[in-house]
Amino acid sequence: MLHPDLLDSARSLSDRIVALRRAIHAEPELGLHTPLTMAKVREALAHLPLDWREGSSTTGQVAVMRGERAGRRVLLRRDMDALPMAEETGLDFASTIPGRMHACGHDTHTAMLAGAAELLAARRGDFAGEILFMFQPGEEGFHGARFMLEDGLLGGDRFGPLPDAAFALHVMPNAPHGVFAGRAGPLMAAADQFDIVVKGQGGHASLPHETRDPVPAACAIVTALQAMVTRRFDAADAVVVTVTRLDAGTAHNIIPDSARLRGTIRTLSAKNRAAVHAAMEGVASGVAAAHGVAADVTITEGFPVTVCDERAVATEAFGDGAWRELPAPIMGAEDFAYVIEKVPGAMFFLGVAHEGEDWRQCCGIHSPRMTVDESALPHGTAMLAGCALRFLERGFA
Repeated sequence: MLHPDLLDSARSLSDRIVALRRAIHAEPELGLHTPLTMAKVREALAHLPLDWREGSSTTGQVAVMRGERAGRRVLLRRDMDALPMAEETGLDFASTIPGRMHACGHDTHTAMLAGAAELLAARRGDFAGEILFMFQPGEEGFHGARFMLEDGLLGGDRFGPLPDAAFALHVMPNAPHGVFAGRAGPLMAAADQFDIVVKGQGGHASLPHETRDPVPAACAIVTALQAMVTRRFDAADAVVVTVTRLDAGTAHNIIPDSARLRGTIRTLSAKNRAAVHAAMEGVASGVAAAHGVAADVTITEGFPVTVCDERAVATEAFGDGAWRELPAPIMGAEDFAYVIEKVPGAMFFLGVAHEGEDWRQCCGIHSPRMTVDESALPHGTAMLAGCALRFLERGFA
């Protein structure tokens, strides 16, 4: 590896990394405003030579560390928000706020980035350039990265140009301990929501011929959407359309006026993303018309595709046995995509299954019983610091 001592240095910070992680875990916050979490970060890093930037849209902040000489600029990003779900881990430091849990590992992400800032501050005399530490709320569907970009915290009129590269890391509790994974090109999918309202004319359930029943039309739309995906789109450029909710009716003997379908769209290219939107409009309207009803389709765009720059996926930097190439993208979504639409870079995964256990049996992210092996966190801290140092020294070479 380029900096072989980084992991040892990160391990020496393990107690502090774990303590910050546990403090954040115990007080999870949701959405774009995570003031308690941000205050914990600022307190943990108060002794470091950092200049802080704040925006107006979120409580997210960017800390800037400058080397001894001018040079490249690199960004390291971590997310801070939790999920609206009850925790069932039984941990001593479990959530103290009912109905909230750090079930996606953002508490570990934040603590690892704080640890990386410690490592890099100790090496300020060795690097040229600037390192930006992006502490971002609102990743869980709230578009926090987009808001921080729009606030100009990553670069713009107030703070000069955008960084030259950006890197992020996400833990995976059901992946091998201490092993990193990723791939060049599409890593994670774009995620959009759809809402289809099928409008008919209700009446008595014993007299369906006197109504225009929206329920059979809604059911037909569900199956037609699946056929649309398999017959119009190349399986090698994955498209997923999943209906997750169907609402209709109020009683067993009433045909309703309308039925509603809701669900998610996942795509791996901008081309397919646009094509799916258009195709869904046509399918829903056509099937509805065949049943003598109408359909209104609303699509709400979510995160774009997370595309990793092939120059940023330098697998030799991880060391022997510490890297696994993902054979295919993951159809989950990630709002770091907003950053690497603007700045070349990459995102990686870190396995945090408990060492010695069968990682295939571990609870995954968004499980109320999800736990991590904290002894893996120094690996993530060292990797983030290593990405920054490697880029500042070599660029994408």
